[in-house]
Parts: sequence; structure tokens; C-alpha cells
Amino acid sequence: MSNVKEFSVEEKLSSLITLQKIESRLDEYKVLKGELPMEVSDLEDEIQGLNSRQTRIEEEINGIQEFINKKKEAAKEAEALIKKYEKQTENVKNSREFEAINKEIEMQQLEVKLAEKHIRDANEEIAEKVQQLERAKKALGTKEGVLKNKKDELEKIIAATEKEEKHFTKLSAEAREKIEPRLLHSYDRIRGNYRNGLAVVPVVRDACGGCFNAIPPQRQSEIRQRKKIIVCENCGRILVDNDLNDAVEVK
Repeated sequence: MSNVKEFSVEEKLSSLITLQKIESRLDEYKVLKGELPMEVSDLEDEIQGLNSRQTRIEEEINGIQEFINKKKEAAKEAEALIKKYEKQTENVKNSREFEAINKEIEMQQLEVKLAEKHIRDANEEIAEKVQQLERAKKALGTKEGVLKNKKDELEKIIAATEKEEKHFTKLSAEAREKIEPRLLHSYDRIRGNYRNGLAVVPVVRDACGGCFNAIPPQRQSEIRQRKKIIVCENCGRILVDNDLNDAVEVK
């Protein structure tokens, strides 16, 4: 990095043009992928949420089924007690004892009816949960189908561009090492301000190649001399003369 300060302005501009051209190529690959990486990520999150929802509904159904089984057992126990008390009525000694046994029978009959009501309500709840589960499964299947298509599309693009993208990523890293930190920071800041990622642009037809604002002749003369780094007064992009821009090739 100590040698970077010895570079002439023209060499610095050439390094910036090189980096810009490399990263513009990388931008082309991003444009080619479009929103696919984000869409794939969003779909994966949605599918994870739907899987969690499906699991939660299944657990709720299992919990309700356990509740039904307990109520069935309670109903069986109550019916067994009813039979027991009914048998006891055959051996009662007085009306008071008979009434006491009848009250117990009535209480157990109420327990049976209450258990049956709970079971009916729980079965209705299970039916509703099953519908929810089917909807969740359907939604999951749809999302998984969309995700597969998006992934296939993205993988085709990656397969077609992976080699070139790796090549230009490596070139970008190498080009960045040749630019002093302060200048590189300015480049990144300007580049981040614009969707097209252009931080270094040539003067084309007497105008800035980024915002197309007219550049005065005196300013153009200074740019062609390559004695200092000049930015567009309108958009802030770094300006270079067209000859120097065309002279820099990236393979």
C-alpha cells in the first residue's frame, strides 16, 4: 500500500476506471438474477413459517385427541359406577339409602352427559383444525412448487455466469488493492448513491456520462489533462476523458 501514493493521477484514474468496469460487469450479473435471490429467501422463510404452523396444528389436534380419550375414560368410569349403584339398589334397606344411591346415579349420569358434550365439542374443534391443516398443507405445497421453479431459474443463471462472476470478483478484489483507501472510500460512497452503480463516468458529447449535465469547455480541458481528480458539479461522479476510458480494457 505504500507504493499507492506514488501513483500519478492518470494511473489512479485508470485504476478507478478498471474497477468501475469490473464492478459494472458484476452488476450485470446481479441484474440478470434480478429479484430471484430475494424471492427465494422470502419463499424459504414463508415455507419455514408454514411448516411451523402445520406442526403447531398437528400438535393441537393431538392434544384435543388426548382430551377426548380422557373424557371417554371418564365416561366409562361413570357408566361403571352407574351399573355398580344400580346393582346396589337391589339391596337397599330403606328409602333414605335408596335416595342417596339415586343421587349418585344421577350425578354419574350427568358426568356421562358432560363428557359426551365435551367429546362432541372437541370433535368439532378437531374437524376445524383438520380443515386448517389441509389449508396449511395446500399453501405449503403451492409455495414449495413456486420455490422449486424460482430455485431452478436462479440455478440456471448461476450455472451460466458462475465462472465469469468468480473471475470478475477476483479482479475486483485485485483492483481495489491498487487504490488508496481515501479514494476507494469516495468511489464506494458515490457508487452507493446510484442504482446503476456508476461512480466513474466519461465525458460524452460535452456532458457527464452519468447525469448528462453539460460540462464547460475549460472543465473538459482540465479533465483531459489528467492532472487532478475532477467530479461532476451536478451529480458528484468522478469524471474521466473518453480516450482514457476507452483505453482501459477489462477481459
